[in-house]
Amino acid sequence: MAGNSFGTIFKLTTFGESHGEAIGGIIDGCPAGVTIDLNAVETEMNRRKPGQSAIVTQRKEPDTVRFLSGIFEGTTTGTPIGFVIENSNQKSKDYDHIKKTYRPSHADYTYDKKYGIRDYRGGGRSSARETASRVAGGAIAKQLLKDIKITAYVSAVGSLKLQKSYSEVDFSEIEKNPVRCPDAQMASEMETYIKDIRKQGDTVGGMVTCVIENVPVGLGEPVFDKLHAQLGKAMLSINAVKGFEFGSGFDGITMKGSEHNDLFETDGSTKTNFSGGIQGGISNGAPIYFNVAFKPVATIMQKQNTITSEGEIVEMQGKGRHDPCVVPRAVPIVEAMAALVLADFWLLNKLSKL
Repeated sequence: MAGNSFGTIFKLTTFGESHGEAIGGIIDGCPAGVTIDLNAVETEMNRRKPGQSAIVTQRKEPDTVRFLSGIFEGTTTGTPIGFVIENSNQKSKDYDHIKKTYRPSHADYTYDKKYGIRDYRGGGRSSARETASRVAGGAIAKQLLKDIKITAYVSAVGSLKLQKSYSEVDFSEIEKNPVRCPDAQMASEMETYIKDIRKQGDTVGGMVTCVIENVPVGLGEPVFDKLHAQLGKAMLSINAVKGFEFGSGFDGITMKGSEHNDLFETDGSTKTNFSGGIQGGISNGAPIYFNVAFKPVATIMQKQNTITSEGEIVEMQGKGRHDPCVVPRAVPIVEAMAALVLADFWLLNKLSKL
C-alpha cells in the first residue's frame, strides 16, 4: 500500500490498523533543538480520542503517545521521531457480521477490490483510528511553528449552521462544550440534534472551520505546490471529508471583482480578506481560513440492503461503537493536518533563503 506519508521536508509516515496491536508514526525532517511539551501533545490527543462525551463513539482508548526516538531530555535531536499509540479496547467480534459483507459508502468494497484482502475489524487501515497518529504528528508540528496559531471549530451539523464569521466568534468557547462550537446556544442545539440522530440509529455530517493566524508572508510554492492546494490535499485526505473551500470559497461566485478584491492598506495589509490569506498560492500575512465538509458516518444502526463478496444481496445492520457525527472529534485532526502543511512550508521557506 502506497500513500502512507505526508509532507516533503517535515514528513509524517503513519502505520497500523484499528484493531491491530498499535498504531503509530515516524516524523522525519523535524529540526534539532525544538523543545517538546509532552503535556501539550497529550492535550491534543485527548481532544481527538474516543469516549470523551455522550455524542461520540464509546470506544475507550487512552491514546497515550509513547515516543521511541528523536527526543532527548525534552528536546528534538534532529533524527526521526518514532512513536506508537497502543490499541487497548478493540471489540473485533462486533465486526464478524461484515467479514464477507460490504457496508454501503464505506471503504470495504474498494479495499477488497484493490488489494484482494481487507481487515474487516473496524475497517483496518481505512478506519479513522489512523488519524490519532496524525494528531500526534500535528502536535509536534505546532510546537515547531510556535507563534503561528491554528484554531478549528465546528460551524455546522446537518442543517444547523453557525451564522457568524471566524472574526465574530469567541475561540475561548470552543472547548467549553462537547460539540466544539464557539457559540453556546448553537452548540446546545447541535448536541441535542446529534443525540437524537444517535437514537434513530443514524448519522449526520457537518462542517469544521479552521483559522490560521500570524502566518508570515511568503509561505507557498507555485505553481503546483500552492499553499491552499496543499491545505486542500491535507484536508481531503481525512476520513469522511467531501469538500474543501478557503477564503470566499463558493460564495465568491456571487460577487463582482469590484466587491471581491482585497484593497491594500499602506503597510501591505488589506481592508478585507476574501482571498483567505493566500494570493497566487502564497500567504500574504492575513489570517488563512477555510471550511472542511464531512459526510455522515457510513456505518449506521439501521437495516440496509448491500452485497457480499460473492455478489449476493443481503440485509445488514451496523453493530459496535461508532460516531453519530464525526465533526466534534475532527476538530483537532483538521488542526493537525494544517500544522503539518504549515511546518513543511515554513521549513522550505527557510531553506530557500540560505
